[in-house]
Amino acid sequence: MNVVFISPHFPPQFFHFVTALRERGVNVLGLGDTPQETLRPELRKALSEYFFVPNLHDPNAVLRAIAYFTWRHGRIDRIDSLNETWLGIEAQLREDFNVPGLRPADIDRLRSKLGMHDVFKQAGVPHPSCIRVRDAAGVKAFARDVGYPLVLKPDVGVGAARTFKVNSDADVDHAFSGSALTGYVAQAFVRGAIVTYDGLVDRDGEIIFRLSHEYSDGVMEVVLEQRDISFWSLRDIPPALEALGRRAVQALGLRERWFHLEFFRLSDGGFVVLEANLRPPGAFMTDMMNYACEIDVYRLWARLLTGDDVRGFSYSPRYHVCHSSRRAMRQYRHSHAELVSRLGGSLLMHQEMPAVFHAAMGNEMYLTRHEDLDAVRAAVRLVQATI
Repeated sequence: MNVVFISPHFPPQFFHFVTALRERGVNVLGLGDTPQETLRPELRKALSEYFFVPNLHDPNAVLRAIAYFTWRHGRIDRIDSLNETWLGIEAQLREDFNVPGLRPADIDRLRSKLGMHDVFKQAGVPHPSCIRVRDAAGVKAFARDVGYPLVLKPDVGVGAARTFKVNSDADVDHAFSGSALTGYVAQAFVRGAIVTYDGLVDRDGEIIFRLSHEYSDGVMEVVLEQRDISFWSLRDIPPALEALGRRAVQALGLRERWFHLEFFRLSDGGFVVLEANLRPPGAFMTDMMNYACEIDVYRLWARLLTGDDVRGFSYSPRYHVCHSSRRAMRQYRHSHAELVSRLGGSLLMHQEMPAVFHAAMGNEMYLTRHEDLDAVRAAVRLVQATI
């Protein structure tokens, strides 16, 4: 089996997906934008071959790379990156080389905020009202229907990049004074805590693994206000979230794929879906899943991709695993050494965050594991206490 893995070096823990495939006898072919000699030794060893392309956004360069792999190794069975940045590229390559999986038309529909809105609406999954931004007058008219505030964001994008909130007609005019907001949507602002519905579906679209996480703050607020974020896994998924999550996953029509759905939990206990991502959850949340359930999701995905019957896979979330961030700009009460001492056995990992994650995830993070939410909150307070 020949599998092309795009950007196998990033995020940094994704090399585990490659080593898991190699363990199952897969011929893993790496395609990346970093020189081979910079890859970690475990990754270099797991790759059968690596093709360096300085710019993965160059369609001709990546096309030549896959053509070379096909000439050298034969038919390509799968192309994956599991990374938001490269979803469109991998989809185009699948179409070019007739490889199973999501194609450009699927990506265009399922990554678009407007496309998601239509999918969720048809499935009866509550979702904030959303329109395409054309001009200031249209946004103001939309606000008269749904009320301020509104969120203006790119129709295709992830996180809070180039996203902002408008609270009045004057804010709308100000937003349009800077740019035309081409490719933007306007969405009704929803107040609530962000919770996720994350997991894997098999080749029949059946969910074989799922877990939920809760965020301390919305990503938009974290980025715009430079807050310290924390997020943690839940041991139990609320029944209402479970029902809506399953309905949303079914509506997306995914096969043999990760999903990462973001919901708002409203003050009345209901849930509204914000968006769907066709990949694993970000940061080090795949590691968090492993620690929470004492499993290996990297090997689970590799089993799925190589045709194993994983319908009987069983697991139980035994712990809450929490990511607590800190920022270089802030003075904290407790030093790293103090945290290591006081967190004790609950501390699983301390990690400097890659630069691309700094805006939303801080400069460093502490990963801790606890049996109850009170202990989670205490650890977050300890890590993020400021002077």
